[in-house]
Amino acid sequence: MTEILAGPDCTNMAEVRAGVDSLDRELVALLRRRFDYMDAAARIKPERGHVRDEARKAQVIAQARAAAEAQGLPGDAIAALWERLVEASIAYELAAFDRRG
Repeated sequence: MTEILAGPDCTNMAEVRAGVDSLDRELVALLRRRFDYMDAAARIKPERGHVRDEARKAQVIAQARAAAEAQGLPGDAIAALWERLVEASIAYELAAFDRRG
């Protein structure tokens, strides 16, 4: 198994790929945690119409953009990713709300 190195320490593509694959597993685990909050929101919100909150969506995306830019990442690209993430989260939460019965 290839040792997981920090990006700047990688000297070949096997090391890069091992690092990316490891990080992807961590990201999926973090997404599981995020979607657990969507399950909680679906349980707590009194009405299905409360699931979509455009003001909150805009706030979350703006926060992600600002955090990305503060770390030297492209704000537009991160905002686009977060747009998709938030929409997927809303769809997940709607489905969870509907399962409440």
